[in-house]
Amino acid sequence: MATPATDAADVAPAAHPALAMQGVRAAYDRIEVIRDVNLEMATGSVTALLGPNGAGKSTTLAVASGRLRPTGGKVLINGTDIGGQPYDALVRRGVCSVPEGRSIFPNLSVSENVRMWTFRGGLKRSEIEERVYGRFPVLASRRKQQAGTLSGGEQQMLAMSRALSTEPSILLLDEISMGLAPIIVAELYEHVVRVSSGGTSILIVEQFANAVLAVADHALVMSQGTIVYSGSPADVRERLAEIYLHTRHS
Repeated sequence: MATPATDAADVAPAAHPALAMQGVRAAYDRIEVIRDVNLEMATGSVTALLGPNGAGKSTTLAVASGRLRPTGGKVLINGTDIGGQPYDALVRRGVCSVPEGRSIFPNLSVSENVRMWTFRGGLKRSEIEERVYGRFPVLASRRKQQAGTLSGGEQQMLAMSRALSTEPSILLLDEISMGLAPIIVAELYEHVVRVSSGGTSILIVEQFANAVLAVADHALVMSQGTIVYSGSPADVRERLAEIYLHTRHS
């Protein structure tokens, strides 16, 4: 029996990428740092953005999070051009970031840091604590400890808890493995996988590729302010040295 033709009106439209950048350019003062950046991130996926120091990775993340206004191109959230909206406006749209450096209050206790998250989104303290300590149980045992005395990995968990406290739809992570032991990095990336499995789309900037490629769904390589390669994590891992070598001599 022939299969009846599907009416065009019955075909569901393709879902928009959670985050897309189209021909994006950005500069500090008059110095252009990124140019013609194009990327798409599917809903619930983990995307790795790799590249050497100075490639423009953190600047790309700053534009995506609203911390830096682009000088050209478009940034779209679920198909809507956010038009250079500021950071706080994007937070309300579900975009949260953990910049390099962890961004915690080192002189406050863990509990006081967690309490600070209640000022974002009007959430109750009990709700925030349940989310933070449920996701990172080690922080519950450190409630009274000054945040600046935590281990590097625990500080990174606390920083991530800030971004995750409002259950964002898009999470932007910048060099979360910096200065941490491999076993701690592996634990952090286990949290990344759990968060993405809940539907959060995650873009991770990393200089060191191995850990993030183990959990990523897609990988991009950046050099000299633009994306020079896009592919599967396995393909990028296999060709990473070749890609880096080529971009340095091109």
